[in-house]
Amino acid sequence: MLSRDDFLSLNFVKKEDFTGSHKGMRFMLHQEAVEDEKKLKVYLWSEPFGFEATPDEEKISELFAFSEEGLGCAIDWMNAHYESIAKKQPT
Repeated sequence: MLSRDDFLSLNFVKKEDFTGSHKGMRFMLHQEAVEDEKKLKVYLWSEPFGFEATPDEEKISELFAFSEEGLGCAIDWMNAHYESIAKKQPT
């Protein structure tokens, strides 16, 4: 399972996207403006390809508050989707 220790500061995400992977699941954290409010957009997809090489229909995403609490909720959401994403990985 992913934990808060697996992620850099939200200050990093303010400057550029944060990408990573966990046992077959890839993820990207992105700062997005929604109605003049900063949000944390999280994308999940299955390995082996990176974000740009993976078709949009093979990714899922969700918006969270751009805060430590929002990041905690995002991590919970990623963990909840881990098995369904990782199972899509080619063998």
